Amino acid sequence: MSLRLLTVLAAALVGLTASLAAHAEDTIKIAVTDPLSGPFAQVGQQNLQQLQYSLDYINGKSGALGKKFELVTFDNKMQPSEELIALKSIADQNIHFVMQSAGSNIAAALIDGIEKHNARNPDNRIVYLNFGAVATELTNEKCSFWHFRFDATAEQKALMLVLSLPQETKKVYLLNQDYLFGQSLQRDAARFLAKFRPDVEIVGNELIPLGKVKDFSPYVSKIKAAGAQALITGNWGPDMTLLIKAGMDAGLDVKYYTLYAHLGGGPTAIGPDGDGRVLSLLAFNENVADEQGDPGLKEWVAKFRATHAFDFYLAGARTIFETLQASIEKAGSTDALKVAEAMEGMARPDLLGRDTVMRADDHQLIFPYYVSVFSKDVKYDSEKTGLGWKLVKTFEGKALEQPTTCKMKRPEM
Repeated sequence: MSLRLLTVLAAALVGLTASLAAHAEDTIKIAVTDPLSGPFAQVGQQNLQQLQYSLDYINGKSGALGKKFELVTFDNKMQPSEELIALKSIADQNIHFVMQSAGSNIAAALIDGIEKHNARNPDNRIVYLNFGAVATELTNEKCSFWHFRFDATAEQKALMLVLSLPQETKKVYLLNQDYLFGQSLQRDAARFLAKFRPDVEIVGNELIPLGKVKDFSPYVSKIKAAGAQALITGNWGPDMTLLIKAGMDAGLDVKYYTLYAHLGGGPTAIGPDGDGRVLSLLAFNENVADEQGDPGLKEWVAKFRATHAFDFYLAGARTIFETLQASIEKAGSTDALKVAEAMEGMARPDLLGRDTVMRADDHQLIFPYYVSVFSKDVKYDSEKTGLGWKLVKTFEGKALEQPTTCKMKRPEM
């Protein structure tokens, strides 16, 4: 190869590198890491689509500091080891913001990994924005300056379920997944039952291996034999859909008090026999938009439904981007430390106009939450079942706020 040709190729390579670098600087990159393959992929994929829909809205308005946001996706396969591999790639690409939702075990690994990375790399630090990993410990014993949670805790969700039980309910069965989140919910639900409903007997209390049970009929038989009137479960993904389908198929006569029956495949598994029998906790459901009558919110739902085969339920998707946008603008920078400091204590409205506050003590968002029931009496149905989610109870943020045991270790400047 001639010297001249080598010179031309080298110049072209330099130009391409400069062009790619300039392009990279044109956007503010956000890593999204969730299960995008494997048994929990449906949840991860739907999370990602709702995030992208929300981000398109933010980018359509202004982005931040004159730049658009860009999502960079990573598949953690619901494995902490895969999450740490993804974190290494995120750091290598100099991405300063990472979002994650599915799996408190993943969240715990991410918190530890980011703490270690940021301590070693003060010039390339990362902020973790959590929109769905809800084990109470994550903002208590495992709290981190670099971690901000945009969903209610397992403790808050357990409280909502317990306070939603009707007075005639006297026997409850607890069934949860055997990992950090399920254990957290199990503990908090039992504690709140003892405190607020001492008249209720816990007739069963089990933990199941995460994502391993293929046939829930033996569990359904035990729930029926125990004489339970209500089932409280934090199961999600296939552990939710298979459980609830087995219960419906067996004619299990209980009310289901769930955290995640609204996630992908849940409505289909419930089916028409679940009318009025399944409750779920949502920060937003599409029928609230119709009830409130806000034109902008109605348009938000209508556009999503026109292009997606499932509900928009992830209110935190828009809240998280709008909060990040405001924090970057306030900081005047995308530096992780400056943005984190700007985010602490930030008060902003969510997509429903409700007040939200990022509590500085533990970086837990305080905001209202809904209890909804699966019902025929709605405008918007879910997964073409003819039934959808109807608001039955609202918990204001202050009513849900719980004390924290967080002892925040702030970074050295």
